[in-house]
Amino acid sequence: MTIVYAIIIFCILIFVHETGHLITAKLTRIQVNEFALGMGPKIFGFRRGETKYQLRAIPIGGFCAMEGEDEESDNPRAFGNRPARVRALVLCAGSLMNVLLAIVLLSIIIFVVGEPITRIAQVSDASPAFSDGLRAGDRITAIDGQPVKKYDDVLVIVSGIAAAHEEETSAALENAKANAPAEGEALPDTVTDSGIPVTLTVERAGGVQTIETEFYYDAAGALKIGITPELGRSAGYFFRSFGYGVQATGNMARLMYEVLGDLVTGQAGMDQLTGPVGIVKTVGETAQYGFIYVVQLAALISLNLGIVNLLPFPALDGGRLVFLVIRKVTGRKITDAIEGRVHLVGIICLFALMAVITLQDINRFILH
Repeated sequence: MTIVYAIIIFCILIFVHETGHLITAKLTRIQVNEFALGMGPKIFGFRRGETKYQLRAIPIGGFCAMEGEDEESDNPRAFGNRPARVRALVLCAGSLMNVLLAIVLLSIIIFVVGEPITRIAQVSDASPAFSDGLRAGDRITAIDGQPVKKYDDVLVIVSGIAAAHEEETSAALENAKANAPAEGEALPDTVTDSGIPVTLTVERAGGVQTIETEFYYDAAGALKIGITPELGRSAGYFFRSFGYGVQATGNMARLMYEVLGDLVTGQAGMDQLTGPVGIVKTVGETAQYGFIYVVQLAALISLNLGIVNLLPFPALDGGRLVFLVIRKVTGRKITDAIEGRVHLVGIICLFALMAVITLQDINRFILH
């Protein structure tokens, strides 16, 4: 099943990427000679108009072959004869589609999982609130008289109370830092009385209850009530989930660029990279936790594909963009033939890098 999941993920991501190139090329009237999913021998194919569509045997890779992409052509619809802005758009389209797919997948996950709501799923039995009668199923409607409409209101109100008791909370934080466990060890499940009172107004069984209790400090020095909210989908959450998906994708992209920066500066080594073998293993491990985690991994790989493909390296779309800029500035001093040879060298280097990473993955995941 692991191999099946991996093949499906690879095929979807590559199909989305190459379809981005295809659609943009068609919309800008660039002639597309061939569109293929997979590499190696042809399994199935057909021609529609000027374009041959093929499914190939090896489910890794694919391409959208445009007229005049790597060679001279007199065809006015050839890639090389189109305006620079059009070529740039076509080159970026594949990666943009991968980024868009990552946003969509993460948004779907966020929507399915749901958002915190004001109904309580669990109350820590070590908290003062539990001792004072707060229970799972209660719905918080106010804290210290301040109305609570959504769970974010709870966080804002608690943050405001913590700020109002800055001296005590700062002391609790410093104490937590002083007693912090060694790196990698879990925080102890400790509760420290804060002496800060709080009044919770809750709905329970159709009635309203008022609970007088206290905050406490957890092992990290954070001011807590001791509640875990239920997850649900309030009105408008479907649309908000896409905003959250954009934020999540942006956070993932930032982390990826940080890793790339570490690789360039030498702060990270080749052992931080993984290839198809490592991805297949990761897919297998992720699948054990459920389908939603596989979808999240697919979003991560899609975003990674979109970012890496725009790196300024020959044979990648980013490398082609660099040549596009150079030729725009210098005219046609760099011919299509010269650019094609440079990209060929880039492909050879990429295959060599992939071979090294694959051997590393085999040694890491299979032989050990």
